[in-house]
Amino acid sequence: MGTLFKFYKPLFLTRFASVPNSLRVVHPLKLKRRSFVRCFGSLSSSQPLVNEKTTQKPTGDLPPAPSPELWLYNTMTRRKDLFKPRVNGKVGMYVCGVTAYDLSHIGHARVYVTFDVLYRYLKHLGYEVCYVRNFTDVDDKIIARANELGEDPISLSRRYCEEFHQDMVHLCCLPPSVEPRVSDHMPQIIDMIKQILDNGYAYRIDGDVFFSVDKFPEYGRLSGRKLEDNRAGERVAVDSRKKNPADFALWKPAKQGEPFWQSPWGPGRPGWHIECSAMSAAYLGYSFDIHGGGMDLVFPHHENEIAQSCAACNQSNVSYWIHNGFVTIDSEKMSKSLGNFFTIRQVIDLYHPLALRLFLVGTHYRSPINYSVVQLESASERIFYIYQTLHDCELVLSQHGEVHQKDFVPPDTLNGIKKFHDEFLASMSDDLHTPVVLAAFSDPLKTINDLLHTRKGKKQAMRIESLAALEKIIREVLVVLGLMPMSYSEVLQQLREKALKRARLTEDQVLQKIEERTAARKNKDYEKSDAIRKDLAAIGIALMDTPEGTSWRPAIPLALQEQQVTAV
Repeated sequence: MGTLFKFYKPLFLTRFASVPNSLRVVHPLKLKRRSFVRCFGSLSSSQPLVNEKTTQKPTGDLPPAPSPELWLYNTMTRRKDLFKPRVNGKVGMYVCGVTAYDLSHIGHARVYVTFDVLYRYLKHLGYEVCYVRNFTDVDDKIIARANELGEDPISLSRRYCEEFHQDMVHLCCLPPSVEPRVSDHMPQIIDMIKQILDNGYAYRIDGDVFFSVDKFPEYGRLSGRKLEDNRAGERVAVDSRKKNPADFALWKPAKQGEPFWQSPWGPGRPGWHIECSAMSAAYLGYSFDIHGGGMDLVFPHHENEIAQSCAACNQSNVSYWIHNGFVTIDSEKMSKSLGNFFTIRQVIDLYHPLALRLFLVGTHYRSPINYSVVQLESASERIFYIYQTLHDCELVLSQHGEVHQKDFVPPDTLNGIKKFHDEFLASMSDDLHTPVVLAAFSDPLKTINDLLHTRKGKKQAMRIESLAALEKIIREVLVVLGLMPMSYSEVLQQLREKALKRARLTEDQVLQKIEERTAARKNKDYEKSDAIRKDLAAIGIALMDTPEGTSWRPAIPLALQEQQVTAV
């Protein structure tokens, strides 16, 4: 696929009308400035959005105690830890957002789908979640790109922030509670740098302010790296003026043609790492529950965040550090710097966004996931099967009006529903094991198809009640996974359109082939009939013969099916 820089409108909008109240989220707040939680006397007394003292309420006003127990892998402890929020019933979560200078790639998609699933599942368990996800809109890469295009850096970044929002809508990611931008939080960033300097953890040189890693003995505890092993590297500029090559910039002096802000150290702009420390403290306080991001952020970004935040406030603490694995191509990390990436737009030009989301959650979030056309085709076929089954179920249920199935579902169906629900809770509570949840769909979907299409199933007592109960529990789990579309019929049509685009055919051309095949079968020309079926199957169009006639559905192209078999 060639690089595309064409702008697209969303294919569809997720329908949240049927989503439980716990999963509804207001649009991002556009806040110009928030003050820090009080930690040292020089800081403001304003409180963050999640604070232990101000958010305590009588027990009766809190949501019910979440159940079951949730275990999350904590990068800091290097084990799965039982999740216990700092404030009963409430969760503060900060996830590092994109540096907005280009269209986002599917490595970004994996990060934000991962934490969207965590966000949804925490809400499903009954937690009130304050989810903060930032935009870096002041950065060297943004400035370099803006200079290339002859555009104002802030304007360019704002444009790509909006493009990112479109990508998140495509992928059915809920908007975070707050979405701060660096350019709107300079006062907070400057205040934090002042505090770090006052506490003796930083030094000034010619308008630069550097953090001194030697002053922070615990530097390296998140990544497991020893201080003597650290070198100046990515986003850590080589500078002979530094006391230690690993020291990193908190503030940079202004350069000709770059955006700048006034500070006690002269005009300039912040270093990359200080931005997240300041914004997380502004909205969640110095101590909060979850800090997340891609595995590539463990060092140096998150390591530096810990050092900065603790230097500004010795009570700073994040309970759980959570990181997702890389997306790879041929076992090599996908990234813009390596030039081996696909943008989200490129992928969803040919594959439905929900197929991409299914592909991403089909591997455990901490494991590397290898991007391939075979995997996307497989995800596309699987999600078509899920929605086709539910659509067929919906059509039958629509003919019977409202069904009150609570007390009228056969024991076998109830047992199947309980098994599915238990597997869902157990797998999600075991460090978000989404692949196991996806595998668990097989049994309830098979039961629905048996009730819909087999002779025995059509004769089963309380068949409609069973269908309604099964569709309901599957829908609820799809909502938590972020895979519930606006409507089954619309997404099925969109999946067909994508399959036609990949096959480079129109639907009229497929229907014409079906007519030719029907005529050949009538004339007992089975060789031609089989050839037409095989030719279509080769490009991902499967024909299905029924008493009512022949129809088609998307399928994995034959050559790719053979690759799957070989891989197994």
